[in-house]
Amino acid sequence: MSDKLPLEGLDTQASRKRILSRIRAAQGRPAQAKDREEELNINYVAQKPIGPQPEVGSDLLTRFVTQSEKLQSSVDQVAKRSDVPTAVAGYLQARGLELQAVIWPSLADLKWKAAGVAVQARAPVRDDPAPDLVGITGCFAAIAETGTLALLSGPETPASMALLPETHIAVVPRSRIVAHMEDVFALMRHERGGPPRALNFISGPSRTGDIEQTIVLGAHGPYRVHLVIVEGL
Repeated sequence: MSDKLPLEGLDTQASRKRILSRIRAAQGRPAQAKDREEELNINYVAQKPIGPQPEVGSDLLTRFVTQSEKLQSSVDQVAKRSDVPTAVAGYLQARGLELQAVIWPSLADLKWKAAGVAVQARAPVRDDPAPDLVGITGCFAAIAETGTLALLSGPETPASMALLPETHIAVVPRSRIVAHMEDVFALMRHERGGPPRALNFISGPSRTGDIEQTIVLGAHGPYRVHLVIVEGL
């Protein structure tokens, strides 16, 4: 039997333990770290001093919106999660885009049909018509300091949703806005115990200035990034 790990449909924590076990065995160490060793590692990370951080103020929402708009993301705000489909429909109509999208499965419970938006709860594929493709995601956290989204990959949160579509719409709960990037890692350790296979930081539309130092949007990812901030549940 091959000891190669499959790339899809695998629990990331279990796969990580298997990989680390093989590394430890090759080093002549016990296959599994002792509880004390893991505790020391966790304490080391928790006690490591954080470097200088810019002051972002107490109003994280205003700071996040301001920084996001500087990155050429557009921003909408709604009172509750159930308002998201209507807000998305308005955004798509205003830009002459088709009222259809692929979405994270975790957003499938919203009333998209009632808002006139046809959705498919699946990851995008390269055969999708890129110029018309809209991908809708949530986010793990949002960083007020820089206007950046943090997305964790997983079965219900495919990373490709924020990378392949030309238009990326992200649903951002206000409660998930943190001050700094370091807060994202602390939150991830607290809630998930460790990183997933992929952690993506998204700061506005994809852009490059490689050609004659002229900024071009959508070069390596979405041409548009739109944020729907949700005040409550």
